[in-house]
Amino acid sequence: MDTIKVMIVDDIPGTREDIKRLLYFEEDIKVVGEAGDGDEAVEMAGSLKPDVILMDINMPRMNGIRASEIITMNNPDLAIVIVSIQGEMDYMRRAMAAGARDYLVKPFSSEELAGTIRKASEYSRRRLQLITGQGLSPSVPARDPGIVATFFSTKGGVGKTTAACNLAISLAQITRKKVALVDMDLQGGDISVFMNISAKGGLAEVVQEAEYADPSLLESYLCPHMSGVRVLPAPGSPEQADLITAAHAEDILKALKNSYDYVLVDTPAHINDITLACLEASDSILIVINQELPALRHAKVNMEILEKLNLTGKARLILNRFRTDGLKIKDLENHINSAVWGTLPEDIQTVSHSINKGHPFVLTRPSAEITNCFQNLASLLSTPAPPQAQKEEQAPRRSIIGRIFSF
Repeated sequence: MDTIKVMIVDDIPGTREDIKRLLYFEEDIKVVGEAGDGDEAVEMAGSLKPDVILMDINMPRMNGIRASEIITMNNPDLAIVIVSIQGEMDYMRRAMAAGARDYLVKPFSSEELAGTIRKASEYSRRRLQLITGQGLSPSVPARDPGIVATFFSTKGGVGKTTAACNLAISLAQITRKKVALVDMDLQGGDISVFMNISAKGGLAEVVQEAEYADPSLLESYLCPHMSGVRVLPAPGSPEQADLITAAHAEDILKALKNSYDYVLVDTPAHINDITLACLEASDSILIVINQELPALRHAKVNMEILEKLNLTGKARLILNRFRTDGLKIKDLENHINSAVWGTLPEDIQTVSHSINKGHPFVLTRPSAEITNCFQNLASLLSTPAPPQAQKEEQAPRRSIIGRIFSF
């Protein structure tokens, strides 16, 4: 077992002692040095070569933010974790901009501290492998770009995330090709819960890399699922979500499209610049609806938005929770002025059990009717589209309001 070398930087000796006590029983973590201010930390980092530095922000002489900037420039292979009583978003942004890999707000438990140190150390080890080329698979020859399909609805609770997870797995099963699942619901994404994947940083960690869209680097951040699908989770906290821009989203999807056969994207139940970037990067836009009137009203608005963006040719309507005693499909299509591309039956028991267990039902209930419907959708999505409407003239880039509500 490799030992993680830690240096503690804090101007209060009692705080340094408290941190050492919290780490006393961690066999794989060893405190190799202490510093009382930023100047001392910069000097000791070069001589001790720790794996992780626990850096306080508010210190005399040189503060933790400035010290982190200098240490990161001089020692790019170590990880810095900012430790502070300040939990404001501005401190988080400044810490990340200075090169910190994580942020702990006092007080914290020994489990939180040790877990953060291990995660930061693993990040540095993985990044060093990428820089030196160790452990990377040989480069693959040029290939045809994959298909990006984005789930879209401004109505929450219609089943987008459930559909995204189960369709991704169905595609992997049917096509036997590479499938990536990306959670772009940055403030409240649940794909990691639905897929029972433990991930803290996800997209927020990716975009802090200078070469965040490099395929090899992206691959190291994708979490493997037992189905063969690779998952890029949403950030672990709302503060981290603010680090991601529309340009990040666009570049990441473009890179994944060049590495994967299918890239499925989940989005939030509202419109923002990141959602628009995902829609424009997509080959198919999957609009999830049901037979309830509020969902139909939102679906009609969604189609109008896509029309203003010249993206209606990519739209595919998926009718979820279909019941024979509900609104007839023909009436629904007339109301939205668009044909239903696929239907999924209502199966509350199967879906609820799947969500609560974190096991997608296409794996646990292979004979269920709803599983068969997802397999049909996967077959439809994997069938090449007719060549005529594959390319549409996209709306010119303006502000989000200007692009949707232009007249």
